[in-house]
Amino acid sequence: KSPTTFSQRLNLILNFYKISYFVKCPHTEHELLIIAKLILNLGPEVGGTIVEAGSFFGGSTAKLSLVAKLCNRQLLTCDSFEGFPQNTGAAGKSIFGREQHFPKGGHAVSLETVKNNVGKYGEISRVTFYKGWFADTMAQFHQPVAVACLNGDLLQSMKDCLHYLYPLISKGGVIISQDGHFPWIIELLKDDNYWQQEIHVKKPPMQGLGTSKFVMIWPTNAEC
Repeated sequence: KSPTTFSQRLNLILNFYKISYFVKCPHTEHELLIIAKLILNLGPEVGGTIVEAGSFFGGSTAKLSLVAKLCNRQLLTCDSFEGFPQNTGAAGKSIFGREQHFPKGGHAVSLETVKNNVGKYGEISRVTFYKGWFADTMAQFHQPVAVACLNGDLLQSMKDCLHYLYPLISKGGVIISQDGHFPWIIELLKDDNYWQQEIHVKKPPMQGLGTSKFVMIWPTNAEC
């Protein structure tokens, strides 16, 4: 629904592979193309920015910045740039059987490194960076959000993102969690009481919960 030419779409795919070649990315091209397709198919009738929670080395940030340029949106990228905070409960096997651990300071990549990668391979003019914990940076947000891409790994990170971003999602917008393979995230998202008591909505429609790394959450914008 966001008008693009065949040449623009082909160039986007080629740039995705180029970015993955030069920047360490924990995702696959297929995964980011799913997100790109969702964003471009929203069309201009769904207003708002793109929010990214968790940037690592900036590979996904660079890719999303190119998508943002194609659909004339801004990208807000949030990360501590200091790695994980002290946490409990985020350890164990994913639904794919892989052991997961998130020690304090793990996955720390500096803001300067991320900016350099986005500047080289993306469209940095489309990106605003927010350094700090999600609970601090996202509390500043008031603008509508078309798409929120969440990749914080931790239970509290997911809670913070949903607390601040869910009320901002535009009608027709979507929340995309890339942490749907973690048991602690699955338990949270399927908990009716959590949605009603903490987010103050009925549990929204979801796709992929319990079966996929990706969980699409479609806010209903209706209070309980």
